[in-house]
Amino acid sequence: MKLLVLLSRFPYPLDKGDKLRAFHQLRYLARHHEICLFCLSDEPVTAASYEAVRPLCTGGMHVQRLRRPGIAANMALALLQGLPLQVGYFYDAAAQRQLDALIREFQPDHLYCQLIRMAQYVRSYAGRVPMTLDYMDVFSKGMLRRAEQSSWGERMVYGREGRSLLAYEAAAFDWFQAHTIISEQDQQLIEHPHHEKIHVVRNGIDTEFFQPRTTAKTHDILFCGNMSYHPNVDAVEFLAQDILPLVQRVHPAARLLIAGTTPAPRVLALASESVTISGWIDDIRDAYAAARVFVAPMRVGTGLQNKLLEAMAMELPCVTTPLANNALHGRPGQDILVGEAAAELADCISTALSDTTAAAQLASRGRLFVQQQYDWEASTNQLEVLLAQR
Repeated sequence: MKLLVLLSRFPYPLDKGDKLRAFHQLRYLARHHEICLFCLSDEPVTAASYEAVRPLCTGGMHVQRLRRPGIAANMALALLQGLPLQVGYFYDAAAQRQLDALIREFQPDHLYCQLIRMAQYVRSYAGRVPMTLDYMDVFSKGMLRRAEQSSWGERMVYGREGRSLLAYEAAAFDWFQAHTIISEQDQQLIEHPHHEKIHVVRNGIDTEFFQPRTTAKTHDILFCGNMSYHPNVDAVEFLAQDILPLVQRVHPAARLLIAGTTPAPRVLALASESVTISGWIDDIRDAYAAARVFVAPMRVGTGLQNKLLEAMAMELPCVTTPLANNALHGRPGQDILVGEAAAELADCISTALSDTTAAAQLASRGRLFVQQQYDWEASTNQLEVLLAQR
């Protein structure tokens, strides 16, 4: 099959969830299909990144650079047109012309579009070319949850964006023949009367790459991720300001490591004798190996937390909230510890730090859980079957 894949970011390095999902899907789809990649980038792409992806794209690789002045103008136009700002940020007329020329030249058998923000580019091809949309996450609900926690002025902005995305997600459903999403929880959040027809295609985890390590522990608690992403910023503020002080009542010397790319000013402000902000780490496995417990106290956002899959694969005892575990489907108390309020989460962490035997058993079951439930090859095979039916 000649498959044209549309992405809003270049899928390497693997520092964001959408890039991780795209890269591993490309890896397995490339075994049987001729892939032509069309993607956007709002930052320079390194030669090493190109070389990591190029072998997967025998049908060609095309990157359209988005620049700040154009992005601002496109967002203003989206506002006037009643479109989500998320769509406006990534929609560019020059990129549209390049894509149209590419479709004429490549003559794809199928268009695979990742994320709602790319749907505008292929709207005119509805009914003319078989197309599949990977919603991945439900952006609208993430924005609406963020609005609930914001100040009055921000609430107006995020609320408008959330409502606009909600309508756009439902409208875009009808442009595509098939649809995928990352979890059942997210499937139910798409406000379209036929959302049950959206196929759940999970992420996977490379359990050969993410393996347990026996190394010296420098920190008791770890959180990692893209540290400019609002749900992660909210989670680490909750962890450092509300949860950690409760843990320190039982474990006074407990230390927290916050690892990940581009920490926002609010994250940097959390640094203290008890809290280390590492920034980008070349090999994120080093951060996992340095900690005793992994904690993902997510309160906003949607989708599946890849950080939990990675931590569980490396046999770290993991603690999270119901919001994150509803997508993961871990068994509370068996594969993972779950709490919602700060006191509940602090109790889970303190227990894992105190009872090392029980923590090791939890971690072992967690690794087995992700080995059995989250496999890139199996999930991409599901996607491949779906693409072949259209």
